[in-house]
Amino acid sequence: MKNQMFKKITVGMLDVNCFLVPVAESEKLYIIDPGADASKIIAEAKKFDYKEVEILLTHAHVDHIGAIAELMLDLGVKTVRLHGADNELYFSPENHLLPYVPAAKGLPQPVNEFECADFEAIHTPGHTPGGVCYYFKNFPVLFTGDTIFAGSIGRTDFPGGNLDVLLESIREKVMSLPDDLVMLPGHGPETTVGTERKHNPFL
Repeated sequence: MKNQMFKKITVGMLDVNCFLVPVAESEKLYIIDPGADASKIIAEAKKFDYKEVEILLTHAHVDHIGAIAELMLDLGVKTVRLHGADNELYFSPENHLLPYVPAAKGLPQPVNEFECADFEAIHTPGHTPGGVCYYFKNFPVLFTGDTIFAGSIGRTDFPGGNLDVLLESIREKVMSLPDDLVMLPGHGPETTVGTERKHNPFL
């Protein structure tokens, strides 16, 4: 997507797409899914003008949350938003991929409320119970996390995953959006709603 208003950084050994999204109207910088490589994220964040930084989590799997503690300290982040259905996973000591990705440490209590003029949070459970897509209508773009990818969908074989629930989330809440809406997943390349409606083999 040829859009210089936000920044994508691929982080960690699982190549998570972390996004830095500035919103001029609120003077906020949103950091979506800071999974690892905190120093890279911090360096890019400091290139933006903002008064406040918030972290938005599409879900609580460890590969999407690993850099939170360092960002809180270095960037003065006060708010981490996460759907409440993923709170247990977020804090679980079993939320790891050992020996490669240890459980995250120093995590703050997340905020489970999403009312905000800058974006719409769309609850899309199935990959995890608290999966969320973030719809920034001013761009417009949909950050889909691990709900749906270009040509694929999120895994449902982890604890809390449910294939039927995930497919219902995608069909009812994502495929109902405009065909030309750009979707930026948590892994892999961008796509659009229309492209996935026509070509995603899982749909």
